[in-house]
Amino acid sequence: MPFSVAAAAAGPAGAGLAVWAPAPAPGPAAPRHPLAFEPLLFLRPAHQALQPPAGPVLSFYLEDAARGRTVGQLFVVLDAATGRARSPGQAPFGAVQLAAGLGAAAVHPLLEAAEAALRGLGQRRLALRGHPFCYGPAGAAAQAEALAQRGYRVALAEQNYHLDLARAYAAGLHPSERRRLHKCARHGLVVEQEHRWFLPRAHAFLSACRQERGQAPPLPLARLEALFEAFPDDHFLFSVRGPGGEWAALAVAVRVSERVLYNFYPASPLSQNALSPVVLLNEGLHAFGRASGMAVLDLGTSTLPTGPNASLLRFKRHLGGTAGLRLSWEKDL
Repeated sequence: MPFSVAAAAAGPAGAGLAVWAPAPAPGPAAPRHPLAFEPLLFLRPAHQALQPPAGPVLSFYLEDAARGRTVGQLFVVLDAATGRARSPGQAPFGAVQLAAGLGAAAVHPLLEAAEAALRGLGQRRLALRGHPFCYGPAGAAAQAEALAQRGYRVALAEQNYHLDLARAYAAGLHPSERRRLHKCARHGLVVEQEHRWFLPRAHAFLSACRQERGQAPPLPLARLEALFEAFPDDHFLFSVRGPGGEWAALAVAVRVSERVLYNFYPASPLSQNALSPVVLLNEGLHAFGRASGMAVLDLGTSTLPTGPNASLLRFKRHLGGTAGLRLSWEKDL
């Protein structure tokens, strides 16, 4: 039986829309009706099912019964110990995703249903981490507007850089990075797309590079292998190899949607700093995304526990990156 079924207000959200919310479960529920939008990879139930269980999951779907379509979704993970529910549980972002053409008014029914359900389950706070604005400016703006209207506060505002794939890669490079790119070519470095059979070795390389630079370790190898296995068309391994075949840089690239490629876990040892092979690596990702018909190469945020990572932000600007927002929100229930 559904945990709650709430009719959306006909005026603000549009006539005929209603929220369907099945009972809490160990993982997200699948929608009852086909989605009227392409779900972002991290918001697919099948992807979330591979995430380590952090608590029971509440699924909220905004349905257009007349069309037989699901036009919005929200997944929230419960935390009985702290009373702080959150979206996502174990992913780069969560929060609300809507079909194109729906505005802030359509976000309210989902949030209204979520807040009521969470209060009934003893949760005292809801935290939401939105996707970068570059993924879909209209949807991100609609969500931000609705959250502000409902009294959510911005808990964290991060700079998120991306490359516009319609623009030639070299055209956006700072002169210093263009020199490094030419230096990589002179030293015989090349970009390769690697087979996922290399994942164990790649994971060791990523772990060593991140430890050397004081960064958090990557996902466990078993989980990374499970993601490549479950979503082979959405996960890619790219490298920069030297003349002898050795790795100078490495990255996991994730196809988040038909228009967004995410540069996930770029890594290079400190010994390669003089060549800066990550500049060449990003050229390869740019070319791959562009050839695949994508529009955005997401370079991610650059936030440390102490605040913004100024040197990394400067590097992304030097790559020709455009700054945007990624917002995290909280509200006491």
